[in-house]
Amino acid sequence: MTAPITIIDYQMGNLRSVQKGFEKVGHKAHISSDANEIASAEKLVLPGVGAFADAIGELHQRGLVEPIKQHIASGKPLLGICLGLQLLFERSYEDGEYAGLGVLAGEVVRFDLPREYKVPHMGWNQAVIHKNAAGETAPILNGIEEGTHFYFVHSYHVVPEDRSVISVEASYHQPFCAAIWQDNLFATQFHPEKSQSEGLKLLKNFAEL
Repeated sequence: MTAPITIIDYQMGNLRSVQKGFEKVGHKAHISSDANEIASAEKLVLPGVGAFADAIGELHQRGLVEPIKQHIASGKPLLGICLGLQLLFERSYEDGEYAGLGVLAGEVVRFDLPREYKVPHMGWNQAVIHKNAAGETAPILNGIEEGTHFYFVHSYHVVPEDRSVISVEASYHQPFCAAIWQDNLFATQFHPEKSQSEGLKLLKNFAEL
């Protein structure tokens, strides 16, 4: 029997903390690196911590790229977290130029900031919640208020070609994309599993889509 939520294991994330986050809000999540299990999952979570090139290399090596893309194309929910957000885009310029999954148009670039701003951007930052053209906020943000703080650790951020996919922005000297939403696809640059009660609320919302 397939678990309702499958967390993708490709050796690039703190998988257990994400799993524990779902458990805290009453939902079981299964960790798997098996392509067949990932292909048949009801909901997928693509976490990630580390370098973009290593991450996309691991996904290809493990045969997980096509199951992930097919899952998204089928309309089933996927939640990307941190590096898992960045991997959804066309390319990254982290230590070179590397192709991503190409699900969303856009690129991943390093913060270019005045010297007084430290990179990586690390710590709590305030959310500016965006609505789509229909005036709706992303369903994973249900019950989360404007100005909520989430926890970030990153040196790179995504620049979507289509700004309408941005569901949350934050600011570090300049605004940057902190989360996206497009149909069944959700992803956050921040770590909901490290963002205390409001982050857990986001995980609960995803689990109950």
